[in-house]
Amino acid sequence: MNLNAAQILVTRPVGQADNLCGLIEQLGGVALRFPTLEIVEYPPEAAVLAAASHSDWLIFTSTNAVDFAIKAFNGKMPASPKIAAVGKATAQALENAGWRVDCVPASEFSSEGLLAEAALQTVNHKYCFIVRGVGGRDKLEQGLRRRGANVAYLEVYRRQQPTIDNRDLVKRIAEQQLDAITITSIEALQNLLTMLDNPSAKQLKAILLVAASQRIAEAAEQLGFTQIAVSQQPTDVAILETLTTLFNGENSGRRN
Repeated sequence: MNLNAAQILVTRPVGQADNLCGLIEQLGGVALRFPTLEIVEYPPEAAVLAAASHSDWLIFTSTNAVDFAIKAFNGKMPASPKIAAVGKATAQALENAGWRVDCVPASEFSSEGLLAEAALQTVNHKYCFIVRGVGGRDKLEQGLRRRGANVAYLEVYRRQQPTIDNRDLVKRIAEQQLDAITITSIEALQNLLTMLDNPSAKQLKAILLVAASQRIAEAAEQLGFTQIAVSQQPTDVAILETLTTLFNGENSGRRN
């Protein structure tokens, strides 16, 4: 399988794009870095951090949540809570830091997949802190509350739109050099459109977009994208597998 010099836009934040770019380049593609999110620290209040330390569950929603929580806790894992991770990459980040992981989805790496796990079925009267960035989905909170849990957030980072030079990307779009776009969040997709001029944003919507989840694909469709493929999982390897399938003549998973 080969990407045959396809030019692929990678929109992951600075510091998080290296793995996917490397995978694309190993298979003969051209990875174009254009970060549409910037991740910055959001230090939690001491009282919130103390409450989280003595909760029943700490539930991590991303590798960013792991990185910034470890910093907030000064690298020391709280003794009381059990720890859940929304997916394999998040679990691996915790384990790499020496933090145990008590619950991770078996296959569906999402809030829904985590809620389906047996360990989170019996949380009545348990205190659960969801570790995440500022804002985000409420699906996990709602599911836990329906089961009787007391839920709060430990927000340790925030996302913002970066300021970067878009001239090279605008030129590639105008000259029809861009073959595919990879998107791993709805916010990243929205930012991408606002970081371009109107003609470029309009042209962009005709380019193949590989979305890391069905939710992102549906948002892209609503925004006017006409060629959308959905990765089986929100991982770099799964995104690469989707790209190689598409660029080798197979169109499974593609929405037109």
